[in-house]
Amino acid sequence: MIDRVPDKRSIDYGLLSDVFEDGVAARRDLLKLGFSSDTLARKCRPGGGWTRLFLGVYLLTGGTPSRRQVVRGALLRAGPLTFLTGLEAAHRHGVRRLPIDQRVHVLVPHGRRIASQGSMLVERTDRPWNGRLIDGFPVVTLARALIDAARKESRLDVVRAFIADAVQRQLCSPRALAEELKDLRLGGTHLPRRVLDEVSDGVRSAAEAWSRSLIRRTSLPEPQWNVQIRTSAGTQLAIVDGWWEDVGLAWQIDSLEFHLAPDDYARTMAQHSALLANGVMTVHTVPSRLKSDPAGVINELRGAYQAAAQRPRPSVSAALWRPI
Repeated sequence: MIDRVPDKRSIDYGLLSDVFEDGVAARRDLLKLGFSSDTLARKCRPGGGWTRLFLGVYLLTGGTPSRRQVVRGALLRAGPLTFLTGLEAAHRHGVRRLPIDQRVHVLVPHGRRIASQGSMLVERTDRPWNGRLIDGFPVVTLARALIDAARKESRLDVVRAFIADAVQRQLCSPRALAEELKDLRLGGTHLPRRVLDEVSDGVRSAAEAWSRSLIRRTSLPEPQWNVQIRTSAGTQLAIVDGWWEDVGLAWQIDSLEFHLAPDDYARTMAQHSALLANGVMTVHTVPSRLKSDPAGVINELRGAYQAAAQRPRPSVSAALWRPI
């Protein structure tokens, strides 16, 4: 920041944007440089060259702001000690299965007089938070970001998707999420608490959650979820979505959509062949049938369970698979 007031006759407006991060400036800092309120208003009129992002925050490059510039503007508008949270913070931590939301969710200290406006969602809180700089922005921990995002979301499968992605890719642990949910006074936590309960049981995707709900409507025993299958010699064969230990029956939910990447899906398909070669009976179900044809899926599982019970259990070992 420039410490002295420049000679306004020598101002190069084209270079001024280089003085401020991402070409975004707060009104208070521009006034310190010697600009008048009239000048700020004139520069934001058509043809003036600037764009007003938020009340008291200006895009000095004009035109349509980038996402980074909008985020910078929201942080400047909210003031010191502001951190990104929610979906924006989760995205910057690397979570991928996030819904589209143009809002920038920021945390500010309780008592600060600042209101949400436009694409900026302000949350005042006296609940302490921690964070760090990511790509030049102050960002809360991923566990806090995920819970804050989930509290603002009404769609269960959406919450399942981004929490499962973070946990399965070991970006965030179930324990850290549980720690964020310890405060029983925290509002809007019904969905994240439900999803955390599923995750604690081994469920790692929306499709697996649908499977869990479906099984609980039948007389079948509930399988273990996300189980690592090994040969008697200890060689890993596969990680299956569902596993009935008593009869040695595996259940796989087959869909590229609910796997993390094409390579993961290809790896899953290779594991299917390895299971077959070692005598493990596997039921394959596409996620869409869990909702479009639940009766058909249940009949297939019942038939497979009965068939598996009538033959010797395959010589494999099974253990729960959980990200650290």
